[in-house]
Amino acid sequence: MMLVTELILLVLAVPALAFSLYLLVLTLLSRAERAITPDTKRRLRFDVIVPAHNEQAAIETVVGNLSVLDWPQEGFRILVVADNCTDATAALARAAGAHVLVRHDEEKRGKGYALEYAFAESRQQGWADAVVVVDADTQVSGNMLAAFAARIENGAKVIQAHYGVANVHASWRTRLMAIALAAFHQVRSRGRERLKLSCGLRGNGWCVTHALLREVPYRAYSLAEDIEYGIDLGMAGYRVEYADEVQVAGMMVSGEQASRSQRQRWEGGRWELLRSRILPLLRAGVGRGGKVCLDLAMDLIVPPLSYVFLNIVIFVLLASLVAIIEHSATGWLFMGLFCMTTLMMYVLRGWQLSGVGMRGLLDLLRAPFFVLWKVLLMLRRRGPGWIRTEREPS
Repeated sequence: MMLVTELILLVLAVPALAFSLYLLVLTLLSRAERAITPDTKRRLRFDVIVPAHNEQAAIETVVGNLSVLDWPQEGFRILVVADNCTDATAALARAAGAHVLVRHDEEKRGKGYALEYAFAESRQQGWADAVVVVDADTQVSGNMLAAFAARIENGAKVIQAHYGVANVHASWRTRLMAIALAAFHQVRSRGRERLKLSCGLRGNGWCVTHALLREVPYRAYSLAEDIEYGIDLGMAGYRVEYADEVQVAGMMVSGEQASRSQRQRWEGGRWELLRSRILPLLRAGVGRGGKVCLDLAMDLIVPPLSYVFLNIVIFVLLASLVAIIEHSATGWLFMGLFCMTTLMMYVLRGWQLSGVGMRGLLDLLRAPFFVLWKVLLMLRRRGPGWIRTEREPS
């Protein structure tokens, strides 16, 4: 019986320890680096692409926000892709001053197809040096194009901004989301940038040059199209650089029903990529991709924080029971407590960077219930396609 128990503990301990050590390293390396000096030539031209599916409630706001970026007006265009829209998104975007691309395709539906269409149109027109992707529910800091240009001038081909939460205090869910995104997007990305790895793409607030798009065409159509294209870039030998000083904030849902749909889409897409891409990434890790691909594989293997927490909690509880029965097995308990401590360090670093304050810290007490909700949620299947998450007032 003891042998069987120790085998179970080993099965729990291996992923818990691997995930914890990975997150600990990135947490320890999450100090902010000095921002790159903004480009002073201001010669680069950008197409800022906004993929939009029935976004009439938000499209004027995002176009207005993008219109006042700190970049010469003749140096960027706002392209709104009205993708399979049945509302006034196209008309409102055009009235707000954006160039509008209208796309109708009942079979090829989804953000990935919309982006592929917009990238092709931008390339065909031959005006822009690079494209930037911004979601329709987003607020961006005015330095976005200047920071991207500075990195491109220094040799970068693809860049990701920090992606956070605009409506932080809408509910306890949005505050937990702010902490989670600060940990996932900022803590990890800072550490990976310091190690000269790829921070990956986060779907919102990223930039890629047309030169790289010609070399690595955009063909990412999954529910996690951002992660998918970031993997394609890594396997081609390119890393995504991180622009920590650029703030891109999206509106997150605060209600349970809309949150359920959003979670199923995000995490369902991630699990699909894990099944299809992990082996190619590991093979590339010993070839051209090297350490970048190995890290992308590890980032994909590490499950969402809720599942890491659940793994460690089960490990600690079982190790505690075994230690009570067999005192010589206390090593398992110490290992579990170490994993729990490193996870807490990672979460608290995310809380610190999120800026949600003491109220957010108290919201972390809801985490166990949130974990249970997510586990039950992911047991349900969800169909494919671009199902728009219902927007909420700010």
